[in-house]
Amino acid sequence: MSFIHLLSFSVMALQTGAQYLALICVLHEMAFIITILMYRIIYPDSSWLLLNNMCFFLSVGLIMITRLSPEKALKQFFIALIALLLTFFIPMLLKKAGDIRKYGVYFGIAGFAALAAVFVFGSITNGSRLSIQLFSIPFQPSEFVKIAFVLFEAAMLTEEDKGNGNVRLHPNIKRITVSAAAALAYCIILVLSRDLGGAVIFFVAYIFMLYIALKAPLVLAGGALAGAAGTFIGYRLFSHVRVRFRAWRNPFSEIEGQGYQITQSLFAIGTGGWFGMGLTMGSPDKIPVVEQDFIFSAVSEELGCIFSICLILVCISTFLMFMNIAMKTRNAYFKLTAAGLAVVYIFQVFLTVGGTVKFIPLTGVTLPLVSYGGSSLLATLIMFALIQGVYSIEE
Repeated sequence: MSFIHLLSFSVMALQTGAQYLALICVLHEMAFIITILMYRIIYPDSSWLLLNNMCFFLSVGLIMITRLSPEKALKQFFIALIALLLTFFIPMLLKKAGDIRKYGVYFGIAGFAALAAVFVFGSITNGSRLSIQLFSIPFQPSEFVKIAFVLFEAAMLTEEDKGNGNVRLHPNIKRITVSAAAALAYCIILVLSRDLGGAVIFFVAYIFMLYIALKAPLVLAGGALAGAAGTFIGYRLFSHVRVRFRAWRNPFSEIEGQGYQITQSLFAIGTGGWFGMGLTMGSPDKIPVVEQDFIFSAVSEELGCIFSICLILVCISTFLMFMNIAMKTRNAYFKLTAAGLAVVYIFQVFLTVGGTVKFIPLTGVTLPLVSYGGSSLLATLIMFALIQGVYSIEE
């Protein structure tokens, strides 16, 4: 990871003549090394694989954002430093907090209130209400609400065994009804805000958490049918959904309009080939919003499809580690929390990569820890810290 980072910044410094990139590279390396060493000293029971994967994603993101926009890269690095410092204490707090399951209802209320605030006061971006302004800084609450939603649903889908006081799965019908109603309310307000990508992530996370809690395959079948019905209704109700669907079906017929983003993404991926054009040698800046929604296309064009495939495999490795921790966790609440966060993470990866390669319609979702965006970066680091906390507690 350090070699790739050093080599990438050396290439960019030589190609652009920007000597300050050497200092930036040193600062990045110091941040990664300090983070890894501090985790291994303070949390010797933490998962070193997850820690290395997290730093690798940050490294790739900083490389590509620096290539695309050095100013945004500096801002992203500054946010990453603050986020790493803030989230470093989460595993410790999780150990000392005791039973956080009892706060599940508060997580649910706070999450819904945040989405309601965005719906009422949020600013519109590309037709969707996604963020609110805090001291002139755009803030996207839905990134954090994903975590609150998982913590809430994990509390609803588990219950305390009155016999021995342990938390177990298989909740009663009342708790299932409350959890389903809450999930529906979350999805409805996201749809009304036209954050359809977020609504899909919440829906899928709930379906898989319910399946794990009940161990009933019919839940997945019902979820698939409900998802198909929701997609059809969304297509009928919202004009921008129909526009995105048409652009997805045949983007080259609308290459000067709605199909421009996806066609430029496909051109970039095809141009890069297996080994890439090389950093600064491609034209990823032709893709609108490339630092956020289409960062995977930029990686593919300049670093190559082989590197992109390896990046996807590291994402899958991270997901499998999340699920492995969930399966080994004895506490039912933490088990469901880890599994829910795992589903949120991997489905966000799927939506991002699937949209850029035209496997599915675009949803406007970012690639965790790689894409530009402070809210997404902080929220994903919180997810990793929570998983590390669960792993440390169980170890």
